[in-house]
Amino acid sequence: MAFYRPAPYQKPLAIVLLLAALALPSVLSAFGQEFYVGFATRVLIFALAASSLNLVLGFGGMFSLGHAAFFGAGAYVAAICMQAGISDALLAFPLAMLAAGLLALLVGALSLRTRGVYFIMITLAFAQMAYYLFVSARAWGGDDGLPLVGRMTLGGLSLSSDNALFFTALSALTAAIVFLGRLADARFGRTIQAIRENETRMEALGYPVFRYRLVCFALGGALAGLAGALLANLTGLASPNLLQWMQSGTLLVMVIIGGVGYLYGGVVGAVVLLCLEEVLSGFTLHWHIGLGVLLLGIVLFAPKGVAALFGKRDD
Repeated sequence: MAFYRPAPYQKPLAIVLLLAALALPSVLSAFGQEFYVGFATRVLIFALAASSLNLVLGFGGMFSLGHAAFFGAGAYVAAICMQAGISDALLAFPLAMLAAGLLALLVGALSLRTRGVYFIMITLAFAQMAYYLFVSARAWGGDDGLPLVGRMTLGGLSLSSDNALFFTALSALTAAIVFLGRLADARFGRTIQAIRENETRMEALGYPVFRYRLVCFALGGALAGLAGALLANLTGLASPNLLQWMQSGTLLVMVIIGGVGYLYGGVVGAVVLLCLEEVLSGFTLHWHIGLGVLLLGIVLFAPKGVAALFGKRDD
């Protein structure tokens, strides 16, 4: 049985990078590049969303193509909360996580009864049904999406400034990574990884495999809902495009680039993909060619992802 863990030096490196991230808005402001604070916030949000998928795919072994449904659901709950006069993120964000988690619980309760390609197609089908539901819901904006009248507050702190939202997203991502690290080392995490490696053996040992997988799936959905709520505040819009299968594919590519099953895989993948898009899109509209070259290079030279180059594997 294999467990993927950070190498010993990764914890101090992560602390250094966290300190650098805390100083980033001040550095960008000093150089007159405040625009990139918004871009950095987007990277952090997608890193959170990719990490939530990595929990489902990397640790739980569940290849889901419907993760965008939970991502988009979190965004819509945040927008609906704003419409209802709930502007405090301390209430709206947990509601977004709860709604996305419950949706994941429902989807998982049905789809986890299947295996292999059938599971992939059923999660994709649920995501597409959710997408068309929001597209047809005129009360929630239909095709145009549901705009937020403004950004939320966090307690008594307004998130209207890019810096405030950046630090909020950074805090959410940091808390999620710490939670996932603790979860992976806890009994639940070791059990779900053991199920990933040999489901039949775990069933024979008496473990309730279905329940473990379902809880893992729901936790991943809840974290994706938090990422969606943050993105809605960043863009000012909850769009049906967030629920499309292509969004699930983007998150999946991030996880593959970063490293499936590695704690920092989702973070690394989001940083690499979004920075590559930002750089190459300045030269050509066909920046996806560069993405294809990157994926080819990873398959050939780092098949376990970029994070695996700096990781440690315990057997």
